[in-house]
Amino acid sequence: MGNFRINASEAPSFILTGFPGMEDMEVWLSLPFILFYAISIVGNSLILLIVKEEQSLHQPMYYFLSLLSVNDLGVSLSTLPTVLAALCFHARVIAFNVCLAQMFFIHLFSWTESGILLAMSFDRYVAICNPLRYATVLTNARIVAMGLGTVLRSFVLIVVFPVLLHRLPFCRLQNILSHAYCLHVDMIKLACTDVSLNSHYGLSIVLLTFGLDSALIFISYVLILRSVLAIASREERLKTLNTCVSHILAVLIFYVPMVSVSIVHRFGAGLPHAVHILMSTLYLFVPPMLNPVIYSIKTKEIRRRLLKMLFRVKL
Repeated sequence: MGNFRINASEAPSFILTGFPGMEDMEVWLSLPFILFYAISIVGNSLILLIVKEEQSLHQPMYYFLSLLSVNDLGVSLSTLPTVLAALCFHARVIAFNVCLAQMFFIHLFSWTESGILLAMSFDRYVAICNPLRYATVLTNARIVAMGLGTVLRSFVLIVVFPVLLHRLPFCRLQNILSHAYCLHVDMIKLACTDVSLNSHYGLSIVLLTFGLDSALIFISYVLILRSVLAIASREERLKTLNTCVSHILAVLIFYVPMVSVSIVHRFGAGLPHAVHILMSTLYLFVPPMLNPVIYSIKTKEIRRRLLKMLFRVKL
């Protein structure tokens, strides 16, 4: 096999996959993806514009929401070129280094989103459990530090992926990926050597980031719930909990598809390929699309400003 081993750095290309067996319909199937991208890009851009223009929204909660919107734009834009090229124009070949870059940014934004959701849960915890110290705890300097810390953590952990992938040999005549974009777990399956180091490192940082973040988010809401139940008035309890609904929904639409994708990739080898495509689609496309919709519907200040911008409604 030595004559056929190709080092990753020399691998000419990978081949992206759309919907196997449905190639004749891929142009039509691309329409929902175009809609997903349009809602995500327009929705998150509007959130950023509203927070920027509305002086009353210059608060920690909305600063974190702005970070989430920027991150969701990053997720959408990092997958958009290859997905639409593969589905609309059947352009499936992608150079190794381009695939590596896309993989890096997809995972970087995914890991960063987990950290942002954790920061948002901390914001809700302080606002509800210790409201008198809210302004002194969540200062602008601390918000900037939390945002930069989240991005730096993700970068340090993810930058190892390209290094590990460059050391892998690829000896197949065709390196066919499972999706219309590049993921780490998908790329290592094509290597012609033991990938246990890549696999173990990937699992370790999943537990270190997603696992730890989700555990801390859960603990924060246990403390929030305990504080809310101590409020005497039922109406006040509901009003307080209502400030957390948008964040809880954002957490669910991020973590549930992400956990499902991880389970399907690791233990769903016998499942139809369409299931893998569906789960990965939910993981990467649904959170960026639904987050601005959820916050626009559930947050009164954003909803009012959005109606005023779109329909010139006087509120």
